[in-house]
Amino acid sequence: MDTVLTHLTTVLTTKFEVPADRITPRSTLADLELDSLAAVELYVTLQEHWNVPLDDSEATPDRTVGEISRTITTLLPQREQPAAGDESG
Repeated sequence: MDTVLTHLTTVLTTKFEVPADRITPRSTLADLELDSLAAVELYVTLQEHWNVPLDDSEATPDRTVGEISRTITTLLPQREQPAAGDESG
């Protein structure tokens, strides 16, 4: 999930010009001053990057960064998710 959260933070800072210090897993899109249209644009951007089917109807200003990150993580193929208990490295 860290990779997804990092990418999500990068998209929010670069594409939507949200200051990085305002982004936490508990931040809602509304907290980050993204309206409904920007939320949908964020979802489309994330769908294209991760190649996962995100439901645009869930792209609401009350969604948190953590919720979005978890949703993407659950949709990723197993090979892209860190293995549970993987202590290599």
